[in-house]
Amino acid sequence: MSSRPDIRLRPALVLATIAALLFLSLAWGQEQSSGDPSADAAPPAEVPSLAPLPGIEIKPPLVGLSGLPTTIEIAPSAKIDPPARFSLLGSDGAELGQGTLEGDGATSIEVELPAGRYDLDLRLDDPRTSEGSTASLRVIPAWLTILPPVIAILLALIFRQVIPALLVGVWSGTWLIYGDPFTGALRAAKYLVDAVADGDHASIIVFSLFLGGMVGVMSRSGGTTALVERFTPLATSTRRGQLATWLMGLAVFFDDYANTLVVGNTMRPVTDRLKVSREKLAYIVDSTAAPVAALFLVSTWIGFEVSLIGDALTAIGSDRAAYTVFLAAIPYNFYPLLALAFGFMIAATGRDFGPMRTAENRARGGQVLAPGAVPLADFEGGELEAIDGRPRHWSNAAIPVLLVVAVTFTSLWLTGRQSLIDAGDPLGTRSIFSLKLVDFGSVMGEGASYDSLLYAATAGLMVAILLALVRRSLTLSESMTAMIGGFKSMLMAFVILTLAWAISRVCSDLNTSQFMVSSLTDRLHPGLLPTLVFVLSAATAFATGSSWSTMGILIPVAVPTAFEVAKAAGYADGSAQGILLGSVASVLAGAIFGDHCSPISDTTVLSSMSSGCDHMDHVRTQLPYALTVGGVSIILGTLPAGFGFPAWAGLLISLGVLAAAIRLLGRPAAATG
Repeated sequence: MSSRPDIRLRPALVLATIAALLFLSLAWGQEQSSGDPSADAAPPAEVPSLAPLPGIEIKPPLVGLSGLPTTIEIAPSAKIDPPARFSLLGSDGAELGQGTLEGDGATSIEVELPAGRYDLDLRLDDPRTSEGSTASLRVIPAWLTILPPVIAILLALIFRQVIPALLVGVWSGTWLIYGDPFTGALRAAKYLVDAVADGDHASIIVFSLFLGGMVGVMSRSGGTTALVERFTPLATSTRRGQLATWLMGLAVFFDDYANTLVVGNTMRPVTDRLKVSREKLAYIVDSTAAPVAALFLVSTWIGFEVSLIGDALTAIGSDRAAYTVFLAAIPYNFYPLLALAFGFMIAATGRDFGPMRTAENRARGGQVLAPGAVPLADFEGGELEAIDGRPRHWSNAAIPVLLVVAVTFTSLWLTGRQSLIDAGDPLGTRSIFSLKLVDFGSVMGEGASYDSLLYAATAGLMVAILLALVRRSLTLSESMTAMIGGFKSMLMAFVILTLAWAISRVCSDLNTSQFMVSSLTDRLHPGLLPTLVFVLSAATAFATGSSWSTMGILIPVAVPTAFEVAKAAGYADGSAQGILLGSVASVLAGAIFGDHCSPISDTTVLSSMSSGCDHMDHVRTQLPYALTVGGVSIILGTLPAGFGFPAWAGLLISLGVLAAAIRLLGRPAAATG
């Protein structure tokens, strides 16, 4: 029997061999694919890699308000492409919001949180990084944000000291922002430095300084006195004497202090000769000083007002020129305009009522002062008083003043045209003679107001000194002394101005206007806001005796509140514009009204001093006139204008009512001339 191999095993061996070879082949291929990529075998297609994300910063505000939206900015340090998603987490890990970062621009989210301290954590949902960023946020009860201005007002009311009140207001605000009183005190000093270091603010300070120096040189050289004396030949009767005094008040428009001191001291001998009471002289001086300085386009007031308005407009994100808003708000300044008109009516008609009529009847009998009156001392021998025996030229005052007006106008026009040309607006290339009134206002509104005022004050000061030297009214040494005296006269204004700027910044960082808007939007009709602002401003000025501090406290709050309240109520642009302008004007008008009624007002005191009048006699006789004008300006002016009634119509009606009141209530003094 022959032996043969079992052929039934051959298929199994073949299959096993094939399986083994296949396994070895796969294993070898895997080894090759994971080996050196520089091997001869072609590697698979590569997936493009993504650049890591740049640094991302969380920028919360200095402080948040409970129950109100708080905006938190998320800012990348470089461009992000493609976009990246992020989540913002709070202290307890709860998600506060989500967003997307794209390009090189920042994004923001709004959160509403209760009071407390929060550790913010940014988480990125992106494979390019696992790192986020962190920050902290303090949220305070929303009502605390009104404490700084309220504290400033209350302290000024209680202690009648403006500067300490503003200082405490600034400190209380920085305490709220930074969380403790010591840090707040240190930061308060920083706020004051920042207020002065601002470029526009520095321009206002230098402008006011130079204008004060110009007034000092004009006064010391005798130019201001000579300018006033040019009008005295017109004063040949009691009525003409009063009208000449009123006109002098309009002529010395550039500073309220200069107005009271120059007009009162110059006209006192004239009105005494004409048997006009010292009370009447003090009233006319006082009723023209602040109103004309506050309303005239170039004065020591203008820089302060425009600066405050500009800061308030910036706070609401408006790009409107502050000077344009100031000009547009003039028709809404009912009290200052009506006070000027009422003073003219009283002087022109020779009619008086109340205590003033008693004083005038007494003066016609030869007693210009009441029995037992104690007049305040006049300013004599001061460093700004004209030097006896030196030549006095009225043009020493007229030329610098006119130059200031001319340079301001020219600079506003030229810089406004250039601004429009740079913006591609054809209005900038048109001739001045081809412009309508509204176009002219547009060009002037685009002008560089701060620079223009600075140029004008510089030119005015230089020319005032030059005229005094050429005409030998002053020596160079005396001119410098007079200029420095003028500088020193503005010191108090600078202090108040700096504190006002600082408290404005504090209110901005605390979002005070946001809280007021949220509180008043559903509770106060927008039309009532200008009247409310007027009353609050008048009360503050009455208690503090300072118009400037009142404006510094209220304008930073009143303007944003008026803008947002009108907007939230759905007012159309025209009506909202009236609310805004009415509120701006009401701060100024109310401040002057309170100033006229206040026995501690600086201009009221100076009016009594320069007129040689018993101070309380001046207050007592002026108060009925101020209250009459104030009541009419509210009822027929501010209140209707808030509801859309044309300002010009309110002024006309108010003038008619005041004229009728003088006719019905007033009586001529005995033997008026």
